[in-house]
Amino acid sequence: MDRGTEMGAGPGDGAAPRHAGAGRIPLAVVVVDRDGLVSHWSTGARRLFGVEREVAVGHPAADLLPVSGALPDGLDTEPLLDAYGPYETYDELGPDLEDSLGGRTAYPTAGRARISARHDDGPGPAESGGDRLDVLWWAYPLVGPGPARLLVLAADAARLHLEHGYDDGTAERISPGFARHTELPASDDLARRLPEILPNMGPGLSGRIVSQVLELGYPVLEFSQFDRVPVTPDWGVPRRAGRRPVQAAPQERTVAVVPAGAEDDLEYAAVRERLEFLNEVSSGIGTSLDLGETIREVTSAAVPRFTDFAGTHLRAAVLAGEGFPDGPPDAHTVMHRVWVEHNDEPGRWDDTVPVGETFAFPEHTPFYQCMVTGEPVLIPRVTEELAARISGEFEKRDLRPLITGRSLLIVPLKARNVVLGFMVLMRRPDRPAFDDMDRTTGAELAARAGLVLDNARMYTYQENVADTLQDSMLPQVAPRMAGCDVATRYLPGTRLGRIGGDWFDTIKLPGSRTALVVGDVMGHGLNSAAMMGQLRTAVQTMAAMETPPAQLLRNLDDLARRLGENYLATCLYAVYDPIRGELQLSNAGHIPPVLVRAEDGRSELLDLPTGAPIGVGGVPFESTVVRVSPGDRLVLCTDGLVEVRGADIGDGLAALCESAAHPAASMDDACDTIIRALNTRGGRKDDVALLMARLNGVPAEHVAEWQLAREAREVARARRLVRGQLLEWGLADAVDTAELLVSEVVTNAVRHGDGQRIGLRLVRTDALLCEVTDDEPALPALLGAGIHDESGRGLRVVSRLAREWGASAAGHRKTVWFEQALTTARHRG
Repeated sequence: MDRGTEMGAGPGDGAAPRHAGAGRIPLAVVVVDRDGLVSHWSTGARRLFGVEREVAVGHPAADLLPVSGALPDGLDTEPLLDAYGPYETYDELGPDLEDSLGGRTAYPTAGRARISARHDDGPGPAESGGDRLDVLWWAYPLVGPGPARLLVLAADAARLHLEHGYDDGTAERISPGFARHTELPASDDLARRLPEILPNMGPGLSGRIVSQVLELGYPVLEFSQFDRVPVTPDWGVPRRAGRRPVQAAPQERTVAVVPAGAEDDLEYAAVRERLEFLNEVSSGIGTSLDLGETIREVTSAAVPRFTDFAGTHLRAAVLAGEGFPDGPPDAHTVMHRVWVEHNDEPGRWDDTVPVGETFAFPEHTPFYQCMVTGEPVLIPRVTEELAARISGEFEKRDLRPLITGRSLLIVPLKARNVVLGFMVLMRRPDRPAFDDMDRTTGAELAARAGLVLDNARMYTYQENVADTLQDSMLPQVAPRMAGCDVATRYLPGTRLGRIGGDWFDTIKLPGSRTALVVGDVMGHGLNSAAMMGQLRTAVQTMAAMETPPAQLLRNLDDLARRLGENYLATCLYAVYDPIRGELQLSNAGHIPPVLVRAEDGRSELLDLPTGAPIGVGGVPFESTVVRVSPGDRLVLCTDGLVEVRGADIGDGLAALCESAAHPAASMDDACDTIIRALNTRGGRKDDVALLMARLNGVPAEHVAEWQLAREAREVARARRLVRGQLLEWGLADAVDTAELLVSEVVTNAVRHGDGQRIGLRLVRTDALLCEVTDDEPALPALLGAGIHDESGRGLRVVSRLAREWGASAAGHRKTVWFEQALTTARHRG
């Protein structure tokens, strides 16, 4: 319908015939916000008061309605007064509308005022009966969300005389009042039509206004002690004859300014408003288990509906996601200001109360009182004296301009009866101060927020534990091994808990070889992570003993079955020999690796015997040898990278081959390319382990081998051979140390070895590797030598001078090896 349609007061049932059209007078409908400014101005208001809506909206209501001086000082009304001129005088015939506009009444009021007005521009009251305007009005305080705080209905009483033929005596007896809408059959018309004539008002606000009008009392016109006519819309269509006003009970008063029970209704509405607020807050916070997001939700929920400023402070242990805080806070408890929300001008609070600040609150402050008692602290108005005292407790900052005159409420954030922090809530001086009901509301808000924050804290704590456990179980892989470069990536799963059973590893083996391992324990959580740790340790131990790949997986399968029936895992174990240019691989139910050939950039899935997962038992494992060339790349990963729910795993493996073959400037870039390519498919929930090795090989000219007789004189020959080879390689600086170490290891082989021959090999990579092999399988041990002992110090010398050393046995032979660091200068040749 047209927004210009007016509202009027329509007749009810049961009145005398002379009142048949008595209610059909135009109504002005005005909504006033908490600052006393007009937010909605109907067409009827324009016609009654002569002020256009564009001018009225946003200006003080006290200068537009027949009152003056009703609102707080400081509002600029001069432009409006200049344009339309002030109301000169008014006589009150009922309660003061000025009190309603000033927020000084807490119940609906009604009254009558006769005013004299002068309008210099546009239509004015003169069109309705001259310079004096007889105004009937009804005012409803509004509670609930949003800025609307007062609904004003106003009517021109003179229209009753002009349009319906009443004499002056009858018109004088007309008074505004209230009645229960259930008593008036025609009253629903107003409830149905009110939202349609308020411009720019959404259904939420209009519905709330209508419900409060019906709840607090329906507007009526009282013609006598017995005749009451409800206010109903007038659409300009004649109503059917025979409808009369409702007969009121004889004992009812002529003017019902404050209906019986109105104050109780208002209190009920206020309680309901707070319950609605808490319900909305509860549904709006805790949408995430992320602690930072939860803090922002909790703080923002209170502004601006409940408060104008909200600052959240949490204990350090809570913010760090540590365990539950021990005991109550005290003067030494460090608090973090984690978030601030306000509706003041941007930046006003930033310098004085910056987010992220950490400090202990002084003892003689209301903040400390709330923190240690766990009870809300309410200060209705912060006086200048109190502001100065609070500000004096904080060094190098002046809080007085920010808190003076404001209403302050501090509420504790608690969980399991332990204070986790607190919220500081403040209202501006021009807003009603916090009261006891607000204190209860704020405490309930904080209680709900405390539970949500504690849930987020526990989740963060569990995440930190899981991440720490996961990180501790993943190896610190060296980027360069003998004859190969290595890069790895690990992505935790997106499932709750984030911890899983995927792992990778690189293990240095004798003979410049490297073991490359990728495994995936089935399932998620701590059990899977614990099993992963056990299997990884077992693999490292068996690899150091030079267990062949197939035998290693068989041993691992036996171990898993001994540990429990539910221990299942897949594993791929590969040994790279950079001197021979070979890969020896064995698979236990794992997805196949990808080999990217350096010669033509072609990638392929290696065709390996799949084998059964670890823990199944009774299934043989096989090994496969693959020839590789320098520069080839081997890519091993877990199925979380290639599997997507609802998609064929073959598509994921094809995408893996394609992305692995993509040229990259470095190994890290190559890993990132693979992760980006396969993560874009979406739907990944499992954790991912990725290991890439560039198989550089060791050139033949960087390997020197000799066979020595098991005789004492061969020790000197070994020193000469090593010296000559190192000088040939341009490693003169390494000669002296290498000669000494080789002499000690070869001497041990001559004295304690078995058989006739001793093998000596030097391998030049980033370090100098020396290996001595003999036919005695017993491993050497460090001995404690006394000051008079002539032997037992050789391995101690090796342990002190070598970067690393070790020994391993295979079959009936053993190898003792050591690595000697080479500086850049030494390695120039």
